[in-house]
Amino acid sequence: MTDKMDEIRYDDIAALTARKSEEFGPWSAPLDVPQEMITAFAEMTGDRQWIHVDPERAAQSAFGSTIAHGFLILGLSTIIKNNADYAIVGHGNALNYGLERVRFVAPVPAGAAIYGHTRIVNVAEEKGGTMLTVGVAIHVVGAEKPSVCFDWKLLYRG
Repeated sequence: MTDKMDEIRYDDIAALTARKSEEFGPWSAPLDVPQEMITAFAEMTGDRQWIHVDPERAAQSAFGSTIAHGFLILGLSTIIKNNADYAIVGHGNALNYGLERVRFVAPVPAGAAIYGHTRIVNVAEEKGGTMLTVGVAIHVVGAEKPSVCFDWKLLYRG
């Protein structure tokens, strides 16, 4: 992350559009995904499939270990921050409007660290505010292929 953070008003469509890119930005800080987190998620959601919670059986599988739930990794995306050199300011609220094109591409083994990066895909005046579509890719640290990727729609209003 750079030392200088550009501030862009949520309703400055031109400035936000200028940040659109086919390229992803820098990586976030890594986040560990230990077996304890996976097990807690399994208990919380009721998804206790052996590939997530049975290390001995999972060790014999094609994955070689237990793996995190795709929805756990998706949920962790709120922790994995973008390292962009800008901040969106001036809005009264920002609403999570939804996700599009969610794909669970590659497993996250228990004990792995993940990180992510983002890019602005689209900017539009919509629903009384600014709809920002942000492309997100979350990878196991060092992996070329993402584990989870999606477009995140965020609605900023004054």
